[in-house]
Amino acid sequence: MRELFNKYKIELDENEYKLFETFLKIFKEKNSQINLSAIRDDNWIIEKHFVDSIMLNVFVELHWKVADMWTGWWFPLVPLAITNPEVTFLWIDSVGKKLKAVDEFVEKLWLKNVKTLNWRAEEIWQNLDYREQFDFVTSRATAYFPTLLEYVIPLLKEWWIFVAYKLDDKEELKSAKKALSRLWAKILKVKNYRVASQDRTIVLIEKISKTHLKYPRKVWVPLSNPIK
Repeated sequence: MRELFNKYKIELDENEYKLFETFLKIFKEKNSQINLSAIRDDNWIIEKHFVDSIMLNVFVELHWKVADMWTGWWFPLVPLAITNPEVTFLWIDSVGKKLKAVDEFVEKLWLKNVKTLNWRAEEIWQNLDYREQFDFVTSRATAYFPTLLEYVIPLLKEWWIFVAYKLDDKEELKSAKKALSRLWAKILKVKNYRVASQDRTIVLIEKISKTHLKYPRKVWVPLSNPIK
């Protein structure tokens, strides 16, 4: 594990290494029970899940409150929580079994900075306890960009950052132009990197003004009719 983190010039302290070793063990155990991921080799799990998740730390210093949306089976949530213990993370998903598994991992890793919320995206954003209350929002390998933006931008405070983990797809990035305009956001930076022989991208999007209350639209509309 140390060799793989060193390969990507990622520095961890001894406690973080121990947490990742424990996480690898319990992730594999859980994966054998409910098939969380097709990736089962230790090295592939470390590179494609652990390393890819915390590459964000190379580009951004996270602060205060972070919401993580739907991301595939606890990535980047758990690795980011391990490496940013001073930051508060909220993981949001409508699938109860995912949330239950996250809670199990968090408990076994003694992570005090993670909470979970079982709610649909289209509904939570109209709740003022969550709308425009977060400094960062992250999402990894989830929806088509225009759809994703409509769901996540309403969560952000003004002038704070949405982090999208994506494959290197310039056409998908172009497709977000109109959605960014409608949602009062702009691309701040695009950071390209390579993990496990795959070209990856982290897109940093800044919210520049309050989101109109009509966004996000009603259930399934952002998915079936994205802004474009």
